Amino acid sequence: MLKRERLYKIVEMVNSKGIINVNDIINELNVSDMTVRRDLDELDKAGKLVRIHGGAQSISYSINQELSHTDKKGLQIDEKSKIAQLAASYIQDGDTIFLGPGTTIELLAQNIINKRIRVITNNYPVFDILKLSDTIELILTGGNFRKNTRALVGPVTNANLKKLNFNKSFISANGIHNEAICNYNIEEGKAQEIALDNSREKYLLVDHKKINKDDFYVFYNLHNIDYLITDWGINSDVQKHYEQYVNIIIAKK
Repeated sequence: MLKRERLYKIVEMVNSKGIINVNDIINELNVSDMTVRRDLDELDKAGKLVRIHGGAQSISYSINQELSHTDKKGLQIDEKSKIAQLAASYIQDGDTIFLGPGTTIELLAQNIINKRIRVITNNYPVFDILKLSDTIELILTGGNFRKNTRALVGPVTNANLKKLNFNKSFISANGIHNEAICNYNIEEGKAQEIALDNSREKYLLVDHKKINKDDFYVFYNLHNIDYLITDWGINSDVQKHYEQYVNIIIAKK
């Protein structure tokens, strides 16, 4: 099979199934593991699919199906790590901050464990990381537990967040399209909206793959965000477009 035909078949498979793993492609096309991984990397760079841990997902898949927490942890690992390190530099001792759901925010938590700050979060993995700190005053919002994202949401979460004010909020998203900041779940989005409204400075942390991407629920407007922290993969034309809405800070390799 010619390479061009093989790449076409892979895109056809992922668009048909939403998510495929490397073994699916090996069995279907009778090619080596190394060839499949190389093809997936090439198609990801070309914007034909999204590379995830152990396989790939369709570009449009997130609107129909939410990725699991494990799947998300395998996406853009280097980019998320650098974004988290850069975001941590904007947190100073004495701050009271909100940390929202998302695997990038979990990486941020790992970078601030020794700071003398107060952290309020509805992200259970963030709570798990920061509970080991001797210097952080840590508050978990309470609420209904969403297994897929490990976030706490719902009436209890929202009622508690409405009573609190923050120096800074750090949130993530599944997609940004023009001014719209999107995620998959309405309750999760509502909690982030409340926290952002109660924050003096608002930081949005997303890797470049989330930019120009839609998802189900629009929970905030990019005009109302102070800083967008993303990575070196952002296209220069795309960056210029989004600079009309928000201050962009780019993490370097």
